[in-house]
Amino acid sequence: MRYRYISDSHTHTDSSRDGVDPATMLCEQAASLGLYALTVTDHCECEVYEQEEYDRSVVQSYFEACKAQAVFRGRLRVYAGVELGQPLHDEEAAQTVLHACDFDFVLASVHALRGRQDFYFMEYTDEESAYQLLEEYFDELIRVTDWGHFDSLAHLTYPLRYMVGSGLTIDLSRFAPKIDVILSRLVAKGKALEINTSGLRQAIGKTLPDIDIVKRFHELGGKYITLGSDAHRWADVGAGIEEGLALAQKAGFDHFCVYEQREPHLLPIT
Repeated sequence: MRYRYISDSHTHTDSSRDGVDPATMLCEQAASLGLYALTVTDHCECEVYEQEEYDRSVVQSYFEACKAQAVFRGRLRVYAGVELGQPLHDEEAAQTVLHACDFDFVLASVHALRGRQDFYFMEYTDEESAYQLLEEYFDELIRVTDWGHFDSLAHLTYPLRYMVGSGLTIDLSRFAPKIDVILSRLVAKGKALEINTSGLRQAIGKTLPDIDIVKRFHELGGKYITLGSDAHRWADVGAGIEEGLALAQKAGFDHFCVYEQREPHLLPIT
């Protein structure tokens, strides 16, 4: 099925440390695929905001996204966003970022626990130690949703990308109460839940989160869904978004949203 509106609200350019291509290349791919909109959401890892010069790269990313807006006007809607990683590990840095640029969209994410490296770099050898990490991960997400200075919560279940990729079998049902707290607080604060399609390109083979959690978000009264490929190179722009739309529809949603000037704009899933 070909959807009328296809938008990618989670992409990374070479302004992210792990990004490869400039914003114009991502936008060119999005335009060639017929996407309705693309949002640039380069990384800002708050706990190393100044040490790793995110204070510079965030502004550069915003500047490049604004340039792309002008270049692609009439062909593609381009929005300037940011992905705030670990905002509560340095809340002052997070607030500085939020006031540094006139962002259209703010994603919140947790890539690492306090005092630990990114889940991407960790080794996973047994389920029980993985479950302990997940306990801490969901606790941190509860605190982030309480904080609430963002628009959409990125890739809930992010650690599963790497835990499952390492061959572990993880049963998320033991975390259902904490996940319900996270989803309920998103609903109460009028925040969006992201369907991140990167897992479809990885060993896990599922969106982050998968349909069970997206369906539960709808059951709890969730209104806003965003979709993002989490592309770090031009070739992955839009990857899996149509599958994500089908999943959202199956979970009970008839709209998804794109953010402009921090306001959600609902688009039909048709």
